[in-house]
Amino acid sequence: MQAITYNHFGAARDVLTLADLPTPAPAPGEVRVRLAFSGVNPSDVKARAGSRPGVLKPAFDLIIPHSDGAGEIEAVGEGVDASRIGERVWIWNGQWQRAFGTAASHITLSYEQAVPLPDDVDLETGASLGIPGLTAAHAVFGGGNIAGQTMLIQGGAGTVGLLAVQLAKWGGARVIATCSAGDRAQVENAGADAVFDYAAPDLVAQVLAANHGQPVETIVEVEFGPNIAMDADLIAPNGRIAAYGSAKDMAPTMPFGPLLFKAATIDILLIYLLEKDRRDFAITNLHRALADKALICPVAQTFALADTAQAHFAVEEGQRDGAILVDCQG
Repeated sequence: MQAITYNHFGAARDVLTLADLPTPAPAPGEVRVRLAFSGVNPSDVKARAGSRPGVLKPAFDLIIPHSDGAGEIEAVGEGVDASRIGERVWIWNGQWQRAFGTAASHITLSYEQAVPLPDDVDLETGASLGIPGLTAAHAVFGGGNIAGQTMLIQGGAGTVGLLAVQLAKWGGARVIATCSAGDRAQVENAGADAVFDYAAPDLVAQVLAANHGQPVETIVEVEFGPNIAMDADLIAPNGRIAAYGSAKDMAPTMPFGPLLFKAATIDILLIYLLEKDRRDFAITNLHRALADKALICPVAQTFALADTAQAHFAVEEGQRDGAILVDCQG
């Protein structure tokens, strides 16, 4: 099989290499997937760059990056129903705590990590359902029924944020979102009822005014550190702050008093560690939203497998209107 590999940290152009590797046979309980697309996420880029605190070298001698992907099962191991051969699937946790991920023509992994892709969903969308899709679904629905609530989605134009806007609207919430001024139209088109510039000095007042002066029941938060003081002002009593990122401040100071007297729940999400029942619930919601044509996973750019370094650079640059994919057979 062809695969993108690295064995030390560094810039993508310096460490990512296209290699020919043996195509592995599936072990008992595993399937082998011929991958069509691999999704590139910020976590993949950070792992390759060695930017995670306290991590000085890769966990394995040779790594194939990326956790998300989609393709077709071409072989199954002992104990897996042979009828799954030919099944279109999407992948979750492809490279979580294991060496070989989805930046390759093939991947072999547990049958549970290859989720049947609904017939009318394209493989490009499937490659976005792992980290972005599951994070958005768990952030939106992980606290229970949202019908009739108001939900604030901070960073509504990001890959996760845009999916969260669509899912929250589909789930029956009133959706308020923040983003840059230039992304406002995209977020409105995704279904947000009100959209505000995250840099506005009176953002708290704008959000409250848009919700008839009332605080919001749920906040989906992309930048926990910089925004927690604002979120404390905006969250309703017994509300939930679902935080999946804090890249700009990884050691934030929290306003404990305001949060205490709101009895607010801070729900910190790491989708790799999601328990099976919660993951299954998130998958069900993603598939139902897709079936209802209520969820679109936009793709900003697709790169050939040999150009994976450029795909990493595109993620690092930011300012993109959708997912970055790698064509695993291109």
